[in-house]
Amino acid sequence: MIHPELAELLRHRLELIADHDFRDRDPDGQLAALQSVSEDISRWHEGHRGHLHPRLEHFLSGCSFDKALRFIESDGSWSGH
Repeated sequence: MIHPELAELLRHRLELIADHDFRDRDPDGQLAALQSVSEDISRWHEGHRGHLHPRLEHFLSGCSFDKALRFIESDGSWSGH
């Protein structure tokens, strides 16, 4: 798999979004956790600009994080269609 650290961040984001118990129990905490992981994704992206596949760069620049994860999990062979 390409970029396992980024994949882990993107999966963590999805887990937070799907965690309805967390949202119901502590909506502000869930929002803070989502903001934190989004900042981590942005920081990772900034640190790797210029060294990414153009399609992955496009997905990250457009905050298409689900598409970015699918691209990573397909080892760069996913066309996005």
